[in-house]
Amino acid sequence: MGAFETIIGLEIHVELGTKSKIFCGCSTEFGKKANENTCPVCIGLPGVMPVLNERVVDLAVKAGQVLNCKINKINKTDRKNYFYPDLPKAYQISQFDMPVCSDGYLELGEEFQGKKVGITRIHIEEDAGKLIHLEDEDVTLIDYNRAGVPLVEIVTEPDIRSAEEAHDFLKKLRNILVYSEISDCKMEEGSLRCDANISIRKVGSDVLNTKVEIKNMNSFKEVHKALLKEEKRQLELYRYGEEHKIVQETRRWDSGKGRTVTMRTKEDAHDYRYFPEPDLPPMILEEKYIDTIKETIPELPMEKKERFVKDYGLSQKDAEVIIDDKATANFFEKLVSKTKDPKESSNWVITEVLRSLKEYDEIPVSSQQLAELIKEIKSGSISRNAGKKVFDKMCDTDKMPVDLIDDLGLKQISSEDKLEEIVKEILDKNSEAVEDFKSGKGKAFGFLMGQTMKETKGKANPGVVKKILEEKLKKM
Repeated sequence: MGAFETIIGLEIHVELGTKSKIFCGCSTEFGKKANENTCPVCIGLPGVMPVLNERVVDLAVKAGQVLNCKINKINKTDRKNYFYPDLPKAYQISQFDMPVCSDGYLELGEEFQGKKVGITRIHIEEDAGKLIHLEDEDVTLIDYNRAGVPLVEIVTEPDIRSAEEAHDFLKKLRNILVYSEISDCKMEEGSLRCDANISIRKVGSDVLNTKVEIKNMNSFKEVHKALLKEEKRQLELYRYGEEHKIVQETRRWDSGKGRTVTMRTKEDAHDYRYFPEPDLPPMILEEKYIDTIKETIPELPMEKKERFVKDYGLSQKDAEVIIDDKATANFFEKLVSKTKDPKESSNWVITEVLRSLKEYDEIPVSSQQLAELIKEIKSGSISRNAGKKVFDKMCDTDKMPVDLIDDLGLKQISSEDKLEEIVKEILDKNSEAVEDFKSGKGKAFGFLMGQTMKETKGKANPGVVKKILEEKLKKM
């Protein structure tokens, strides 16, 4: 039958980081009471007029710049007509044939040989409201707080060839948008939503076969799972000669059952009857304005990664892990400025700090606290294992490490005079082990170390104990 390849294109809706909506002054704050952030404009009352939020254009242009797009100096808004209860005007103000950005790309990671995925367009539009379907009730509730929240829609070319590439694209896209302060990209709050189009064709063919759109994916992990499942479903139909069963449709991802399920079929592409928005003039973007926006772009993830490797001597892998989250990268830099020890700082960030984020929504310790903890460990005040116990306690308190070390009784014995006495007692009590060591049995040294640590209940500084033991055994 020959080999097949997977064709994937993504449509990503990104909520822009503005304080007010796209065409009115209502707040975009998430989590307010239902319909609290509304006015006659965003709930579509007759006779109201939209006024474009200039900050939306700023952020859309910035998105185009960080994603290597052409910024279109002349662009306009259009009415996209469709009827659905969450769209109060029965049309959405969007952009059709003259979007703000086009012809860009995003480069995937090294594991994909830096492959470039084309970006067809980036356009601005308003979000719709949110329907709440109640179980066992014959009514549906609607919350218009989200109606009018500004979005950019980022549409890729069908350049993605696997679920893994799609996952990498989304991770890198999210990181760039967060670093650029275009959006917080919180999927759990709907700030970033992704739909995927997927089809299968024989390797070597340039025909795009019937595609299926997948919705309802609320994390990058779920996008990856959904694409793998849909890819498997379509491949099986092709292999059994039943590809006619693949129809142009929208399927939703049922994460509980681990499969895609038909939502609605599309016999033909929707006719949205686009026409220019009569209440908003075309946007003319001058070169000077575009350059001004470009100057606001901060250091992007890959630039930061290369700087961490160059300035701090981190490995490519460690730098990649740290820059994967903007807050973590910023924390690391603050920590290094206090410890002056990039390697030790990166070790603690990659292990303990990232571990803590599995339990806490944000880094639960301050850079000052962790810097002090590292200082205590390096001075020999406590062991590294004890330091991990102190770190865990720091996560739930604003106490400094020195206080927690005292509270937990973890301070190491580093006094050579005191440890010499203890080591002498251990050697006197274990003459047989001493003889074993002298006869060349290396394990005896470990035994004597262990006895000393046991005697001090683990509080002895291992380095100091090792040094004293070696000196005394040489003299015996």
